[in-house]
Amino acid sequence: MTPHPALPRTLVLGGARSGKSTKAEQLLAAYPDVLYVATSGTRDGDAEWAQRVELHRERRPASWRTAETCDLEAVLADTADPAPVLIDCLALWLTAVMDECGAWDDAVWADGGEAAVQRRCAALAAAWAGTARRVVAVSNEVGMGVVPATAAGRRFRDTLGRLNMAVADSSERVLLVVAGQVLTVKPAAG
Repeated sequence: MTPHPALPRTLVLGGARSGKSTKAEQLLAAYPDVLYVATSGTRDGDAEWAQRVELHRERRPASWRTAETCDLEAVLADTADPAPVLIDCLALWLTAVMDECGAWDDAVWADGGEAAVQRRCAALAAAWAGTARRVVAVSNEVGMGVVPATAAGRRFRDTLGRLNMAVADSSERVLLVVAGQVLTVKPAAG
């Protein structure tokens, strides 16, 4: 599908607490109706996580809608809803996919888990490339951190890095947020 200049796909990358979610929200602040797709799910009994989710909600305009889902392909394919989409975030989506596939376990990873995760990532990358919606996605930039101590941590880092690259390739604009400051990695054309 030919990219729509009026409907750019933007990927916002950054480390933990870099300000990436806030900057992504600011990109869509002029729109009264935005579909905010939260991929974090719920964590029963985790008061600190509930507080983080609440702070995100309070920061968003009241007119924005929230969908808590990891079915990003369906959201990206939905042409009936004209609202821009903000996906926060791809790292949490990948965590859910790895949970579903049992991919944290070394034996499961070797016995089809890796292929299952790769299929899901490829499907998401294809949906991103083919969407006609204005969409902003947030993801963690994992390539500048320490090497994880566990095999499961390394495969998560590597898989997210490849997913970020695939999404960036199909994005009209890629931004990197460091200490709340935005660096343009790939500028929007025109």
